[in-house]
Amino acid sequence: MKNTQLIGPFKQLVPMTGLALKGPIADKELVVMPYAGLLVEDGKIRAIGKFDELQDKHPEVDTHWLEGNHVALPGFIDAHTHICFGGSRADDYALRNAGKSYLEIAKAGGGIWDTVTQTRKASQESLIKNTAKLANRHLKNGTTTLEVKSGYGLSIDEEIKMLQAIKEADTKASADLIATCLAAHMLPRDFEGMASEYLKEISTKLFPILKEKNLTRRIDAFVEESAFSVEQIVPYFKKAQQMDFDITVHADQFSTGGSRVAVDFGAVSADHLEASTQTEIDLLAQSDTIATALPGASLGLGCAFAPARKILDAGGALAIASDHNPGSAPMGDLLTQAAVLGSFEKLSNAEVLAGITFRAAAALRLSDRGKLEEGQLADFCVFHTDNFNEILYNQGNFKPCMLWKNGILVYNKHKKG
Repeated sequence: MKNTQLIGPFKQLVPMTGLALKGPIADKELVVMPYAGLLVEDGKIRAIGKFDELQDKHPEVDTHWLEGNHVALPGFIDAHTHICFGGSRADDYALRNAGKSYLEIAKAGGGIWDTVTQTRKASQESLIKNTAKLANRHLKNGTTTLEVKSGYGLSIDEEIKMLQAIKEADTKASADLIATCLAAHMLPRDFEGMASEYLKEISTKLFPILKEKNLTRRIDAFVEESAFSVEQIVPYFKKAQQMDFDITVHADQFSTGGSRVAVDFGAVSADHLEASTQTEIDLLAQSDTIATALPGASLGLGCAFAPARKILDAGGALAIASDHNPGSAPMGDLLTQAAVLGSFEKLSNAEVLAGITFRAAAALRLSDRGKLEEGQLADFCVFHTDNFNEILYNQGNFKPCMLWKNGILVYNKHKKG
């Protein structure tokens, strides 16, 4: 028996339909549907339109009435996070603000390796619990799908532990978790060999296990002077490509080179891009690779934002993600970060919302979400207002009052318990 309900009326419904994947978007291009409703059936959107007309067409369907003014948007999609980890790096944050550089902190025993040490000590059960807890925190801020990376294990067994924890956390969180293997995060300090040997070991021994256990379909790598060079990462990505993994790249955070690798390998996305110059911007814009800005890292490190405006003006596809991690991006609030990036980079509200909905979905190769239209997942967030512009205007201080995931009301701010 089909589970069908009509949800509404919404003062405004912003479906994010009819918009280009690449290039600038003017606010006037946004479709804003007044007094609208959503007909949801078995977790998907069956119809969208005027609430009264849907009521008249489907009198037999149960109605979820919304009293007062509400705005509906597609559920947000965070295409880059590191929320599976052990421990904290609060001391690193204090050191950075006191004037120490990211690399100085890493050399002194902090940085990524500190989190690797703490994550290795953590039990798989504690990783599952913490990942699900953070995912549900993101959900309350409007995010219904999150990508989650490994990369704090940095050995075959520990990377498997992390990816299994992410897979299990997906069953315990209301949001969907999309796992990515980031075993090429840095050369582990306890590996007795060169970077090329480590990458070969991971690609030949870990990749087949990822396939066998269905732990991920995505491979990521940090292409950076402090991590892996362009020359070192090429054989690694070739192996990933041969095994039919999707590739994504930590690119151009402190130095350039990563975005070129991303484009050469047809990567789904190139993420960070704070150091990208016009050369890299044009390269990405002329490719099918999604450029993903991570304003949380810029806020956490106190550095420049990715050149989002230039990427869009060059014709690129821009997604916006939180980079939520214990070190450089501890805030983990996608809506706040996207609103701040919009202010600094002069992005239209349409461009910001596209960056955290359907363009973010494209950065994960997900075609079933990011828009509110027939056949899409019934993932949407609802704000108690009569004007959708209030959402970004409040720069993250205005949170959803309700969240639907797969047609199920998974969060209601006004419901106790």
